[in-house]
Amino acid sequence: MTKVPLSPLGARVVATREETAAKTAAGLYLPDNAKEKSQVAKVVAIGKDAREVKVGDRIIIGGYSTTEAKIDGVEYMIVKEEDVLAVVA
Repeated sequence: MTKVPLSPLGARVVATREETAAKTAAGLYLPDNAKEKSQVAKVVAIGKDAREVKVGDRIIIGGYSTTEAKIDGVEYMIVKEEDVLAVVA
């Protein structure tokens, strides 16, 4: 795993969004601007006060509860641990 350039503070989590399907069930390809943003993300770093999630977890996040940052071409999401809705088994 590559080193993450962000160190979240407190009970915050840094995650990367999973890719959404580029094609519909009927086989039509979707342009980037028509794709919905995935609510599933992979945790890449956690703050020292985060208790419920760990690095490597797949999580479901609330729709508007993230701060997004693009660093070195990678899009990261920063979210409060309390805004993580679930961990995917």
